[in-house]
Amino acid sequence: MFEEKFEKLNMTEQETFRRLVNWLLAHTYLVEGSYRFEDSMKRTNPDYLFVERNFELFQDYLEYAGFRLERDSHYGVIFLSGGYEQNRIRLDKATTLILYVLRLIYEEEREKLSVSGDIITTTGDLVHKMLSLNVVKKKPANLTLRDSLRTLNRFQVIEKTEGPWEAADTKLLIRPTILFIVTNERISNMYQLIDDEREEHDEETEADAVDPLA
Repeated sequence: MFEEKFEKLNMTEQETFRRLVNWLLAHTYLVEGSYRFEDSMKRTNPDYLFVERNFELFQDYLEYAGFRLERDSHYGVIFLSGGYEQNRIRLDKATTLILYVLRLIYEEEREKLSVSGDIITTTGDLVHKMLSLNVVKKKPANLTLRDSLRTLNRFQVIEKTEGPWEAADTKLLIRPTILFIVTNERISNMYQLIDDEREEHDEETEADAVDPLA
């Protein structure tokens, strides 16, 4: 029983349990490693280790609320799935496009480096990729970039160095959580959305060429 297992934790562990349940409900994902940009070193996240060590206890508790707690030890990701429809976050179009382009960058860099962990890019490289893929006609507004990147940071998709999210030279760390949000099954949807954006921009360009004063 959950109560019996919970009572076996000491007071500090019980408080950590409560804190991390709230973290998972707010952020969905918990990653094993924390990255230090200043020395390019990866540190083990003690919160991840605590949840991993008490995984069944967290599972039992969260099942009461209709959630499933899952983990992928290879990528070092623990995450919530399931739940009710009102618990799902709907990303706006700009954030969805940025998420998809980050997924493309992650995949390209992962293949190039033959690694399976975190990938570093910059906001400038992200915007350049969006422009080169023709998913946007011009650089997104700073407010749009800032809000979208903050949203993705909330769900552990990215982290950043110090500095504004929208600054071109701000380093972005793409976490392996992105693989569980934009899964292989969703990649076809990703390419379809990108193609739709290209077609929309092409149509707008043709219309402008026909009637530049319209």
